[in-house]
Amino acid sequence: MPDSVWAIVVAGGEGRRFGGPKQFAAVGGRLIVEWAVDAARTAADGVVLVVPLGSVGDVSRHAGCSVVVAGGPTRAASVRAGLAHVPDTAGIVIVHDAARPLASPDLFAAVVAAVLAGSDGAIPCLPVADTLKRVRDGRVVATIDRAELSTVQTPQAFRAEVLRRAHAGAPEATDDAALVEAIGGSVAVVAGETRNHKITDAGDLTLVDSWLAAATPHEAGGV
Repeated sequence: MPDSVWAIVVAGGEGRRFGGPKQFAAVGGRLIVEWAVDAARTAADGVVLVVPLGSVGDVSRHAGCSVVVAGGPTRAASVRAGLAHVPDTAGIVIVHDAARPLASPDLFAAVVAAVLAGSDGAIPCLPVADTLKRVRDGRVVATIDRAELSTVQTPQAFRAEVLRRAHAGAPEATDDAALVEAIGGSVAVVAGETRNHKITDAGDLTLVDSWLAAATPHEAGGV
């Protein structure tokens, strides 16, 4: 397998719940997308940034990436738009959501290491802490055993050839691991990070901003 590692940072959303493109909001004195791209760079030889069509020409939002492309109407379509610009020499592709600005370099390294160890893909997970209920028509109909359940984060890393096969035919899924699973690929799990929080609304932005404000210069520079 070629040694080259590339990352796709997905920042193509319009942020309807947030009230605008959250990836271009400021947190800790920088754009959210800049935090995500800098972390991806620690593990990748090149970074493809996927942005909304109207932002392709705005160099102030490009975060110094190798390639900037327009995204598609769905997350999976945006990943495919980025994947089309990943060189054929890449052996591993990392996919990361820009809305998770605090993913650490260690987390990027962990998912890459798991793929190098033999898995088709690797994803960060956290155990489910809350009790889960199935609710129908305003009533509880079942309690779900959470023992084998996890919440999933990005960055996710994959063997490039497997990720390309998984996206062939333009399937849809909420994450790339589901597409790899669908073609029979093996997906390893690494420990996720509590602070690898996904920003979806203004409250999340405030939370992440407070974490960065409380971080030491060394800690802030490591995300």
